[in-house]
Amino acid sequence: MTIEIDDSGTGDLVGDAFIGFLRQETGEMLFKSLSVELFKGDNWKNKEPYQMTVDLVKEGLKELKFDKKTEKVLLCRGNIFDQVRGYFNDVGIKYEAAIIEGKLQDAVEDKLVEHLRNELGVRSKKLTRKSGAKRYFVLFNWVSYDFFKREKYVKSGFKKWNTVWRERAIEIYEESRANRNRKKKY
Repeated sequence: MTIEIDDSGTGDLVGDAFIGFLRQETGEMLFKSLSVELFKGDNWKNKEPYQMTVDLVKEGLKELKFDKKTEKVLLCRGNIFDQVRGYFNDVGIKYEAAIIEGKLQDAVEDKLVEHLRNELGVRSKKLTRKSGAKRYFVLFNWVSYDFFKREKYVKSGFKKWNTVWRERAIEIYEESRANRNRKKKY
């Protein structure tokens, strides 16, 4: 039997990230979350998201009653799983690096989008399950529009946030605020 493991949101600008598990043969699926707080300040510097991912993978495999003697894992190749690979090697869990597609990938990306929409309030119709630059800018613009209320949702440990994007988000916020105030006058 085989268990797939994939992530979503670990490289996205805002919100929690998710680890998804799928037992291929039964379709059993479960999700674990990594708090946005892990991607900030000392937590990020100390690589806390990576260690927490190991802990979450241990929990998920236990819940799925994974048997390392008879089963294997298809593990996403993303860097959030770097320490998981080391753990698997240390304890003798058979795994293959994989590009996870289909049912699990769709479900874990949907979990992220649901979180962004329902818990953070991102309303853009352009927000989709497809990761990448387009989703980055949907989230960046969302933060920028109400910067001082939304910055707390940003994964501020990412280097480019502090060296490039934070300042730009504030500029956009100030420009949009000035435009809104001008419109109110007329």
